[in-house]
Amino acid sequence: MSLLHPMKLFTSDDYAPEIVKTIRNARHEIAVIATTFRSDDERSEAIIEELCKAADRGVAVSVHADTFTYLEPKEFILFSPKRQPSRAVQAIKLERRLKGHGIQFYWLGRKANVILTGRTHTKWIVVDDIVYSFGGLNLDNESLTNIDYMFKVRDSKLAETILAEHARIRRADRGGAGIRNHTYKLDELTDVLFDGGLIGSSLIYRRTVALARQAEYITLVSQYCPTGPLVRILNAKHATVYYNHWRNASSINRALIGLGMLTAKSTTAYKHDIYLHAKFAIFTMPSGDKVAISGSHNFMFGSGVVGTREVAIETADPRIIHQLEKFCERYVA
Repeated sequence: MSLLHPMKLFTSDDYAPEIVKTIRNARHEIAVIATTFRSDDERSEAIIEELCKAADRGVAVSVHADTFTYLEPKEFILFSPKRQPSRAVQAIKLERRLKGHGIQFYWLGRKANVILTGRTHTKWIVVDDIVYSFGGLNLDNESLTNIDYMFKVRDSKLAETILAEHARIRRADRGGAGIRNHTYKLDELTDVLFDGGLIGSSLIYRRTVALARQAEYITLVSQYCPTGPLVRILNAKHATVYYNHWRNASSINRALIGLGMLTAKSTTAYKHDIYLHAKFAIFTMPSGDKVAISGSHNFMFGSGVVGTREVAIETADPRIIHQLEKFCERYVA
């Protein structure tokens, strides 16, 4: 059966007001997971303020953020993390503020050895039976300014599934471990894919490669240049690939994109100045049918190698694919 409440795409511009409205109406439980989580503009502050108010009125609120929030990518030096005192102090103040309202707050990735390993790149917000996920938006000024989106779906079983995954991630992270990759069938057209952070294993990347091999035409959108077996397939197929040029990025992102473009011998069709952070691929099969993958994964082979936690959907639902195509047409192409 199809979803009773179809997924709806919210862009960066619309996301924060939508989240504020939904949290304001929360009754029972809220779970948030993000790679970066800060109060550094009026939009992110409005979300955090509503989380505090929800906790004050008795809603169970859990927030997990990656320790990447501590770091300043423009200045990061691998062996000198003390170069980021301001950002770290702000993160600690936010942690204390949330805990002061009774919010269960946890920093993910404290046991990671270096900046690029042991990361949680997953993004979701669950409010009772409403889920926001399967896009790339974090909760800070930079993220809410990028070209990006999140999907909203009202489904109690999906909410329960993600809440259970939310708890598993925290338990695994305490021990510095990953958890098994797995799939949840949302309906007959859509599966939810969870990368659990196991070293050398990405279900999302494997499914993307498998679909790319079958497809006649591919549209791929990502923050970074795709790498590994996927880029070789894209180079051999009829494909349009959009990602930021290294000149439009900074620091670590500039290096990752530049290296990817060099090794993959790839060029990007993305020509806009605003930083692209959306991540999806649409595959047109020989039959003419379309399948899409949308979520937090950047389609880089290395994400699986270093054990990054991710979430995505694989879908043949034309209602979802149409929204992705419209997003691409308006903001990316």
